[in-house]
Amino acid sequence: MKITRFSFLSAFALLALTALPQAAQAQNLFVANLGNSTISQVTPGGVVSTFASGVNAPSALAFNSSGNLFAANFSNNTISQVTPGGVVSTFAAGFNQPNGLAFNSSGNLFVANNVINIISQVTPGGVVSTFAGGFSAIRHLAFNSSGNLFVVNNGTNSILQVTPGGVVSTFASGFNQPFGLAFNSSGNLFVSNLGNNTISQVTPGGVVSTFASGLNLPLGLAFNSGGTLFVANLGNNTISEVTPGGVVSTFASGFDTPYALAFAPTIAAAPEPGTLALLALGGGLVIVKRRRK
Repeated sequence: MKITRFSFLSAFALLALTALPQAAQAQNLFVANLGNSTISQVTPGGVVSTFASGVNAPSALAFNSSGNLFAANFSNNTISQVTPGGVVSTFAAGFNQPNGLAFNSSGNLFVANNVINIISQVTPGGVVSTFAGGFSAIRHLAFNSSGNLFVVNNGTNSILQVTPGGVVSTFASGFNQPFGLAFNSSGNLFVSNLGNNTISQVTPGGVVSTFASGLNLPLGLAFNSGGTLFVANLGNNTISEVTPGGVVSTFASGFDTPYALAFAPTIAAAPEPGTLALLALGGGLVIVKRRRK
């Protein structure tokens, strides 16, 4: 290891130099299989494996900030927590056919209850309360960057917006059996239309347009960190990949009633061998260069 000291560089300069971007770890996609009560994991290369079993007709997925996966169990009205190692436990119970999940920035989990058309709020400690009601055949949920919750109101073919205080209003309408929701990094909302096999794009101002077509009974949606949209196709048990330009292709297949999707959070990768590391020693700068073996 070679070490060189440059005493003329100040700590302030060091601070600027060390603000270097880190490579992000590629994300795995997780798929809720309603048909066989499992959760699949799919690598970025499309390799499918079973990540967890012992859930009960999973209908929605969501990751918390700690990297634990939560699954809505449609058949037994519970929410399961799944560790990164695939260990399943019951997190909360007492729901009514839960089929939508979303975390807010405070770590509270929100659950869409299909039969009674209310949204439950669950604290990190598992305490359940009613957050909002008055919906019609609600499906999936998604939060925008401002902390507003968006809800698929399948009964009226509309998307509703719910403020953090629980005030409900119509955000956009004119969909065709809407089901899944996902926001991209620009704040546009994407909606899967089960009735006509399309994906709609909705601007922050509520303007609706067709983003992609040619899906096969599309349900759950999820964006990866690169801005590519993934779609669960109920009709042919596949996952489609949709580019930002709306081009659709098959990403992976062999699922059993894929219902919901979620990407694991990205994790900063360690610097590769040979990367320059900048360290402060006293008032100077030490540059450490790793030699490749």
